[in-house]
Amino acid sequence: MRSVRSFSTGLLSGALLATVFVTPLSAQSNTTGGGSRATGAATKGASSKPASADTGRKKVRGSLGPQAGNRHMAFRDAGSDADSLWPPKMPAPLPGSILPAKRIIAFYGNPLSRRMGILGEFDPPEMMRKLDAEVAAWNKADPAHPVQPAMHLIAMVANPHPGPSGKYRTRMDSSLIEKVYGWAKSKNAIMFVDLQVGQSTLRDELPWIEKFLVRPDVHLGIDPEFSMKNGGIPGKRIGTYDAADINYAIRYLANLVEKHNLPPKILVVHRFTPKGVTNAKDIKLDPRVQVVMHMDGFGAPWLKRDTYWRDIKKEPVQFTGWKQFTKLKNDKPATSREEILRLWPVPLYIQLQ
Repeated sequence: MRSVRSFSTGLLSGALLATVFVTPLSAQSNTTGGGSRATGAATKGASSKPASADTGRKKVRGSLGPQAGNRHMAFRDAGSDADSLWPPKMPAPLPGSILPAKRIIAFYGNPLSRRMGILGEFDPPEMMRKLDAEVAAWNKADPAHPVQPAMHLIAMVANPHPGPSGKYRTRMDSSLIEKVYGWAKSKNAIMFVDLQVGQSTLRDELPWIEKFLVRPDVHLGIDPEFSMKNGGIPGKRIGTYDAADINYAIRYLANLVEKHNLPPKILVVHRFTPKGVTNAKDIKLDPRVQVVMHMDGFGAPWLKRDTYWRDIKKEPVQFTGWKQFTKLKNDKPATSREEILRLWPVPLYIQLQ
């Protein structure tokens, strides 16, 4: 089969575009995990065992793949040993924390591109009407977790060419970031600034975005897919972050919270492959920073659940997220809110792209 993958590129004649890279991918059996923004298909690193009975007593085990149905191991009480890993040990929420009392519903993208996500796909008034509708639907689906709306801006875009910096990334102009921040304020929404560092590093790029992160309603997203720390060109291979990189971001945000007397920050880490985040068990939590490991894949609902089980549920950190694509070419069909709420752990960050 072939897998179609959409990557943000750079600036071309002043306009931000999206380039589609098409790469061959061998289909794996339906007993392997998958559901990837990169591949939309099964990926190396996850496998499921067939349902079986435990010795001595019968125990219904869950399964993976398209035939799993209601026994999918990403669901609560569906036979996954990983159920018992949740909730993991974590610091008690400090005053001003958003999670776990609320659920964040975030529109993702960049206003300079209609192809990178819903944030830029529609004119602002229509986009914000859609955000209102999504917030209302989630409040109805789970009134126990009132919605905190959010706009998740790709503030640094990975490029398939080195550009003037030589780092395969483009920083967005401050005026564009301010524009999206204004949209967020008009809806009592928080904002995430998302970094695709290319061949740069968080150490080099976080100081650039700090002037926004010192605001109490601005939070951070980091995207391992476009962190080419081991070399390579964004879009030609999938990048990675290690726990050490994520710990650096946590410490950086925690220091801002302490220095500027801010409410706790949220750090969203995208993930859809086993190697996207290495040594997750070594991530060190801090009460001043709430970490969301965000399942960033696309595909049929079962495929996304496979990925959620493999990359999120089996490697607990703190809170979890779920990516929902709005195009049928990515999520066909879309996973329903009811199905998302059946997941365990239940995602408290939902990103719509």
